[in-house]
Amino acid sequence: MAQNSWRPGKRVAIVGGGPGAISTGIAFLKRGFDVRIFERQPACKAIGGAVLLSTPVLAILRNYGIDEEHFGSYTVTHFTNETGGKRVELPFNAEIERKMGIKGWHYGVLRSSIFKKMLELVPDEVISAGHEFTHYVEQENEVELHFKNGQQITADILVGADGIRSQVSRQAFGDPQLFHCGIRLWLAWCDYIPGIPPHTGFISHDRLHQASFFPMTHDGKPGFEWWVVEPSWEGKPIPTDVKAHLTGILKNWAQPMPRFLDATNFDTQVYQWEIYNRPSLKKWSSGRVVCVGDAVHPVSPYAAYGMGMAIEDGYFLARALDGMDLRQMRTVSAGFELYEQERVDYVNHNMEFARYIGRLFHSVPRPLANIRDWIFDYTPLLGYFMKSGYLKNSEEETLRLKELHVC
Repeated sequence: MAQNSWRPGKRVAIVGGGPGAISTGIAFLKRGFDVRIFERQPACKAIGGAVLLSTPVLAILRNYGIDEEHFGSYTVTHFTNETGGKRVELPFNAEIERKMGIKGWHYGVLRSSIFKKMLELVPDEVISAGHEFTHYVEQENEVELHFKNGQQITADILVGADGIRSQVSRQAFGDPQLFHCGIRLWLAWCDYIPGIPPHTGFISHDRLHQASFFPMTHDGKPGFEWWVVEPSWEGKPIPTDVKAHLTGILKNWAQPMPRFLDATNFDTQVYQWEIYNRPSLKKWSSGRVVCVGDAVHPVSPYAAYGMGMAIEDGYFLARALDGMDLRQMRTVSAGFELYEQERVDYVNHNMEFARYIGRLFHSVPRPLANIRDWIFDYTPLLGYFMKSGYLKNSEEETLRLKELHVC
């Protein structure tokens, strides 16, 4: 995809350099728009370890031109308790497998690996690193971006893809009112460990913690992503010996969870996040400005979907504006409205469901936590939650992406 000149009516400026920004750039380039991406860091890079990508995200990446060999292998997801007792196995949808030509639902991949493949699809001249956005000035027929280094650029639309503390989103919608979700995530990855059944991932809980693993691919090689979620709060001290801390949590956990501790380099393969969120927004656009990803909907790890949602947002936004003259405000407004109709309620549902599940597993005191665990161990309620709260809407969205179906 060659970069065109900066033509009025086709000018899309994107602030941010993560997966959502790059996905948005690729999607607009594929539709013949002129794109410029502005990243405040010296280079665009994906932060963190591994990630789970679901079928609609994989189909979008395939549409962009990323070969399926980089997706790794499908995974059967099991929910268990800490002793290994089975609670739920997420079902595959045969119709979606057939229509999308992708087996299963979740695939694990190292963020940096898949992000590298995305970056390869963007011409070098499209990305301007070292550009810290400060503010925008909206005109009747264009929008002017200003940067800390003194540079300015005029575009037809501005896309804010600059993360949870987005300056674009703050100017467009005001204080994001970020709040701590009450959980801390330890996200890690390691090379392949023999003896673990292939195509198998486990999400397991004790009274206060989640410990999980999935197979993944990094740079074409098999490995595992694994993580631990624990209760937290703003200002909670971070342990100085992370391995000892996680070993203490996992000491009574069923195998293979404890095996990941010794297979992981704690200096380079473990990442820690305090999880923040914001009240749900009903509008992601204002005038000639629109946002994607964490800039408008930061997602708890219980959705396993943050990077994926941002990738989807970029695709849906470009699709909604396909073929339009972006000089015309009425046209821009119509495209933004279509994008919001397709995404806002769907994404807010996933964000709010993930937040609810996080509270359910990490903030319930005894004896209610014991009752919760008994219900999840001996009734189908957790399976109902996952099917109705997560899979149902996601599967319906996937079936609506008819242009990505292979049959």
